Amino acid sequence: MAELTDSVANLVREFTKLPGIGKKSAERLAYHILRVPAAEALALADAIRHVKENVRYCRTCFNLAEGDQCAICRDPKRQQDLLCVVEQPRDLLALEQTGVYRGLYHVLLGRIAPLEGIGPDQLTLDALVHRVRSGAFAELIMATNPTVEGDGTALYISNLLSDVPIRITRLARGITPGSVLEFANKEILSDALAGRREF
Repeated sequence: MAELTDSVANLVREFTKLPGIGKKSAERLAYHILRVPAAEALALADAIRHVKENVRYCRTCFNLAEGDQCAICRDPKRQQDLLCVVEQPRDLLALEQTGVYRGLYHVLLGRIAPLEGIGPDQLTLDALVHRVRSGAFAELIMATNPTVEGDGTALYISNLLSDVPIRITRLARGITPGSVLEFANKEILSDALAGRREF
């Protein structure tokens, strides 16, 4: 059985460290890199280097930025009294792609997950609390994921800010438009009933 060269084996090993990439996928990626022109492969390497050298967390909201602040925090047209709390920068991006929300964000860089050894001190909670206490926010939207950890994190934050006169809301959950009740699972139906509103 033929063995990979040291360089190819090393590349495969590095690819397997990526989330969702197993050995077979890593081998396909490595052989793809070998097949493409050198300029294309080196462009990928340069893009990775550029990201690692230039992208950092925004000093205000912890979104990804290439300077001290992200484009959202620098935008004076954003609604300054509305703050949306998300777990990761990719969650912020998902909300931005809706084109509906025009307020500010705060990225926690995770969620409280005791079983994974992630506590409140590993998140950007101190910065959030300081920001809310020193800002003029009218509403704090909890947009953590609808999981046990996400709900627990939202509850923890609301307890931290219980003495602050700010409206704290949670993203709505339930039946999506166009869906059929008989195919919805019991968790979705429970959320929909609990979160019902005036017609």
